[in-house]
Amino acid sequence: MRGPLRLGEFEIFWLEGGEFELDGGCMFGVVPRALWQKKFPATEDGYVKLVNTPILVRTPGANIIIDTGLGNKLTDKQREIFRVTAPWRAVASLAELGLGPEDIDHVILTHCDFDHSGGVVSRDAAGRLELTWPRALHHVQRLEWDDVLNPHRRAASTYWPVNLDLLKESDRLRLVEGDAEPVAGIRLQLTGGHTLGHQVVWLDSAGERAVHLGDLLPNQAYFHPQWITPYDNFPLDSISRKEELITLAVAENRWFLSYHDPYLAACRFAREGRIVERFEG
Repeated sequence: MRGPLRLGEFEIFWLEGGEFELDGGCMFGVVPRALWQKKFPATEDGYVKLVNTPILVRTPGANIIIDTGLGNKLTDKQREIFRVTAPWRAVASLAELGLGPEDIDHVILTHCDFDHSGGVVSRDAAGRLELTWPRALHHVQRLEWDDVLNPHRRAASTYWPVNLDLLKESDRLRLVEGDAEPVAGIRLQLTGGHTLGHQVVWLDSAGERAVHLGDLLPNQAYFHPQWITPYDNFPLDSISRKEELITLAVAENRWFLSYHDPYLAACRFAREGRIVERFEG
């Protein structure tokens, strides 16, 4: 677990949500390895290490988790395919802070890909499926949820029913249409791009600022607007929204919170993309 990063009256922690490795070509697409490897290291066989860290935001009035990690439901075959190197320990991480799953008030899903929604539902000690955060309201963009219910061919391979069916059947789902502020100082903004209903999270407290761009900025190497993953379902939207959002966030000197980066938890960028401040936790 990493943190805390103090943001005004907020405290931000990164929980242990599992680690895996993906082929660097699948992550960086048309960007040549000679370029991306200068910014992000690779294994000898060309894979890159990624963490999946649920972001816990503790405000004076609520506990919020942004994205939920891989979960504890992967099969042996899935663990092999995705080269999982560390297990999901989000609940154990919470316990280190003296918190339990029932202490989480809100869960925000930037989108519903399996590596972000895998911890929505978990297996208990007896192997039964249950909502991991039973009291939390789960905030998902309506466009994203519509795609979950009726996915196109690409989305169907990453929206796994085992991660979302219990949420669908519960009263803990809150569908967002565009911008919303579920908690004071936590603002959601629909972006699209990576998925149809991808959203980002803006955080503001006592004059301190941060932003979590979800998979529009999966790690520090993706600062350049045209560096996007081949997993983006709407790549031109990703490029245009990234340019707009990053320009604004840099101008406001915001921390960029990372979900997938194993080498830093948050950073501040200069306008040309140089990291001017790092938080490794």
